[in-house]
Amino acid sequence: MLAISCNKPFDLSLAERPMPDRSAGEVLVRVRRVGMCGTDFHIYSGNQPYLSYPRVMGHELAGEVWEADPASGLRTGATVTINPYFRCKTCHACQMGKPNCCMNIRVMGVHIDGGLAEFVAVPAEAVIDVDGLSLEQAAMVEFLAIGLHAVRRGSVTSVDRVLVVGAGAIGMGVALFARMAGARVHVIDTNDGRLKRAQGVCPDIKTALVDDSIDAWLSERTEGNMFDAVFDASGSVAAIEKGFSYVAHGGRYVLVSVVSQNITFSDPEFHKREMQLIGSRNAMKHDFQMVIDMIRGGAIPTEKLHTHSLAAAEMPQKVPQLMAARGDLLKAIVTI
Repeated sequence: MLAISCNKPFDLSLAERPMPDRSAGEVLVRVRRVGMCGTDFHIYSGNQPYLSYPRVMGHELAGEVWEADPASGLRTGATVTINPYFRCKTCHACQMGKPNCCMNIRVMGVHIDGGLAEFVAVPAEAVIDVDGLSLEQAAMVEFLAIGLHAVRRGSVTSVDRVLVVGAGAIGMGVALFARMAGARVHVIDTNDGRLKRAQGVCPDIKTALVDDSIDAWLSERTEGNMFDAVFDASGSVAAIEKGFSYVAHGGRYVLVSVVSQNITFSDPEFHKREMQLIGSRNAMKHDFQMVIDMIRGGAIPTEKLHTHSLAAAEMPQKVPQLMAARGDLLKAIVTI
């Protein structure tokens, strides 16, 4: 079968791989669409901290059930997405009902090979029926679930002023769900193109370009109080550290992006604000199902989130082009 291998940073190639062997309790899925995530671009450029090469990328997946155990309840040919975070079921986090932060987690496309291939064999519990969704919509469920999970972690309500730092796909997911919770949402980014995309997805959010006047703008928007909930989706150490100053007294700071370096902050400022510092990792099955239901109900403008399309065989040539045009890119979806 065809697969796309990232052999080392900046080196993608088409590869022939043997078909996966499906074991009992697994489902063989014919992959049809794969969303390109910031993680994939980090892998391509050598900036992903939890990875060894070569690696088949891809964890935002849509496909069709090819073969499954009769007891799985999955119909051959059914359109599905995949929860790509494989839990161990035995560690403390799993036992406490938090499989998204399993101590032995294996994430497709990061710790193990992912879905940029014609077929994958995955545990049946990871396969989610998305009847009624298009393949493109199914490929967007995972990154939207991450945004929803972050908003739930931040306990966002209608009385909150929310700031999202980073207007990529994850940041836009956070902004969308915070707005659905009734919050007043602001998004900032260093790229004006991404901010224009964000405004097109959610016209009633406020956006601003990060420059020398950004602190004054944020202060003015909040009468000097700053934000009840700040979400970092930037992937930048400098942005994460700066974000501490944007949290209001009594507020929450949710780190959605992950960086490989240490971050530092002022302990006196942290304590005098009684700030909550919250990590948000991956998503739960409940988040996936909520996103699927919202897409079915028309609450999420998936057609505005999907900005680029390409074929798998074009990836070695087109991924560098996508990297160069990140200001115009929100979500690229690969057809297998």
